[in-house]
Amino acid sequence: MTSIAIVGAGPQLGLAIARTFGTQGYAVALVSRNSEKLDNLVSTLTTEGITAAAFPADVLDRDALAQALKDAAARFGGIDVLEYSPLGTFGQVVLTTPAASDYSHIQHEIEFQLYGAIAATKAVLPAMREAGTGTLLYTTGAGSLDPLPVVGNVNAAAAALRNWAVNLHKELDGTGIQAAHIGIDATIGTPTFYGQPCATADQISPVHWELHTTKRDHAEQIFKG
Repeated sequence: MTSIAIVGAGPQLGLAIARTFGTQGYAVALVSRNSEKLDNLVSTLTTEGITAAAFPADVLDRDALAQALKDAAARFGGIDVLEYSPLGTFGQVVLTTPAASDYSHIQHEIEFQLYGAIAATKAVLPAMREAGTGTLLYTTGAGSLDPLPVVGNVNAAAAALRNWAVNLHKELDGTGIQAAHIGIDATIGTPTFYGQPCATADQISPVHWELHTTKRDHAEQIFKG
């Protein structure tokens, strides 16, 4: 059974990506730290006829993340697509401008965004190399390309993840494995964030499908609301 693992799965973009792939026959492995929310997502997808299972793990716990992805691969016979898009808890993430940032502000975001992505990738890439096929997708806000001072620490980490993902695409060229970055230049839902346009998750998730299917030669795609 073909499958996608969504790391950072939530009720908006994660659910939309799950539906986009699930309606194409993919089993969906949902990974995030909140077991209750994961169970709700699984219930929703199952009701819609999509095969889904929850694998709780915090991206900051590298061993737990690797085990969750290992368990998902065992459950579904492998992971064909990895999508990484964890989101910090609103109101708990410390936002700092570049000048006001202490190294610890940026380090936490680097741990969350870049290092988590690396850990997730290391958990699935060896099997993809052996199979000669696979897809690795990394989603950030568009601040990874055009940063906003008010979220300077988050944007710095997102830019690092973007750089790493695009470079990984170059490294994997010719292997049958696609790696790509998705930059979202929109706020999902309302209200809009610092003047960004608003979009629905269902409008964004087809970008992930396209990068997996028809645009495998693309290292990046930017969604503009």
